[in-house]
Amino acid sequence: MHRSSSSLATVIVLAVCATAHAAPPASVTRQHIVGDVYGYQFIIPVGTSPNAALRIHRVVRERAPFLPRPTTSAIMMLHGDFATFVTNFAPSLGNPASPSTGISVWLAQRGIDVWGVDRRWTLPAPDGDISDLGEMGLVQEMDDIGKALAFARGVRFITDASLAKMMLAGFSRGGQLTYAYASAEAAKPAAQRHLKGIVPLDVYLKTAPEDSDIRDFFCSIAPQEYDLVAEGVTDADNSLQIGLGANFLADPGAPTPFTDFFPPGFTNRQAFLAISARTFRFFPATPFYHLTAASFGADGRPAALTESAETVIADWYAGSPFHSAFLESADTDSLVCDQPPFAADVPLSRIRVPLLLIAAAGGYGAHALYTTTLVSSTDVSTILIQRKPDDEIAEDFGHGDILFARDAPQLAWQPLLSWLRAHE
Repeated sequence: MHRSSSSLATVIVLAVCATAHAAPPASVTRQHIVGDVYGYQFIIPVGTSPNAALRIHRVVRERAPFLPRPTTSAIMMLHGDFATFVTNFAPSLGNPASPSTGISVWLAQRGIDVWGVDRRWTLPAPDGDISDLGEMGLVQEMDDIGKALAFARGVRFITDASLAKMMLAGFSRGGQLTYAYASAEAAKPAAQRHLKGIVPLDVYLKTAPEDSDIRDFFCSIAPQEYDLVAEGVTDADNSLQIGLGANFLADPGAPTPFTDFFPPGFTNRQAFLAISARTFRFFPATPFYHLTAASFGADGRPAALTESAETVIADWYAGSPFHSAFLESADTDSLVCDQPPFAADVPLSRIRVPLLLIAAAGGYGAHALYTTTLVSSTDVSTILIQRKPDDEIAEDFGHGDILFARDAPQLAWQPLLSWLRAHE
């Protein structure tokens, strides 16, 4: 793979920014991925604070350098926690580079123009300036999503002669932002709207009445997160995820250094598997929530991942950005808690665009269905990927398996592609 930049690309983007009265990009890069698929990255300044920039991605087929093949469908994808667009959707571009090219490349190969935007907390280096993390909450992020969509549509107008609206998809917390943004945009005049549909990937924003235990969990942690922000503790760093992935890749049989989280004698691989397959012990989003499906030994401990390759999941963890924003967590967790005051007025009933939910039985699973019943859209589709009976949900298709499982293309990506084509 190689990277390059071009005066043609710069001219295109400058034209878009002039039309939108936006700041010009600080950089534009282009990177070959596979075949005729290329990845673009734009850095767009949006303010004066240390991390006031949007890192916007595009993955698309080309007919010539910097000339995308015409497409009739475009989608913007929002990453989840401890992730970026690359680590969730284009992992072969990551550091470490994954053997998996990811859903964005798979869709691009089939004629979809794939875009993404990284949230601002992904930008700082390990020792970078994080003095503005306390501002990185729901209101700012919805504004950033709107700017990213406007930018993408502007570029598509120049390169594809298309003014068509876009789909917005979000994985995990990115899916919660998708719901929130769609509601906020629906309150704007029609001429200011960018969306023609939304795709939450394995997540809920509201819980069903019978899920009171789940809701109580979020009602307990959201105030704690707000308290931390008020005390100036704004950084939920990702050192655990980074360490779990990097240590597994380096020496899976060595003792884990994370002795505060795991029993004595646990190896790097055992710690990695425990987080992956028993995630509910750390984050009970559902009673048996897990990032990836696994088999279990006679001792009850995870023995091996069953849906996704272990190195692919380890690359996901190891490639995590160094920082996350507590305010984002507090704002979205309070929406799940469903007790005001809220950071933004984003009722689900305002959403009228088509909606597709793809859920994993061992992730948010059936618990994610309730949120889809609260929107006003008459075009709602749901897909629940479930391989095992209900009493074996603890070992079923997991949250991250939607992105990384060996047969995710058949189970999750193809249904998404079919839905996108049906809504062109």
